[in-house]
Amino acid sequence: MGVFSRFKDIMSANINSLLDKAENPEKMIRLMIQEMEDTLVELKSACAAKMAAKTKAERHGKETDQYIKRWQLRAELAVEKKKDDLAREALIEKMKYQKDLEVVQTDIEQYEKLISECKNNIIKIEEKLQVVRQKHKLLIQRGIHATEQIKAKETIREAAGTKAFQRFSELEGRIERM
Repeated sequence: MGVFSRFKDIMSANINSLLDKAENPEKMIRLMIQEMEDTLVELKSACAAKMAAKTKAERHGKETDQYIKRWQLRAELAVEKKKDDLAREALIEKMKYQKDLEVVQTDIEQYEKLISECKNNIIKIEEKLQVVRQKHKLLIQRGIHATEQIKAKETIREAAGTKAFQRFSELEGRIERM
């Protein structure tokens, strides 16, 4: 039992070490930016769909309002002509459309709330995306600066190392032979 757990621990440590070596922070940040952009696109399309549904509900509300007015006129005409049965039926139809209009108005209010939430979320994600992009640029610049410093240190090490003294000695030897 102890052998298997040790083997598992060794393999896990080696795999983690390989992953740490293979992980490129710049690429990981690019992946995060891409995921945020994808989320932003999905959120914008969902918001657009809600806006379209709200517009459709508003159009339905206007049509329903016209039906209410039409049934009201019919009820008034029926009363004028002393046809109480027709007036009663017209008022019943008007009531149906009024209930439908109330439902549509509550739907429109809900769509307005959802749309405002979507817009706020879009603004938040766009701000975060902007911050991440700025940090990404800063990290790239830091990486470039760090690699330049490493190269400069290597050059100084090579110049101060034994190779420079060997070349100097060789040049000195040539001059003395001349």
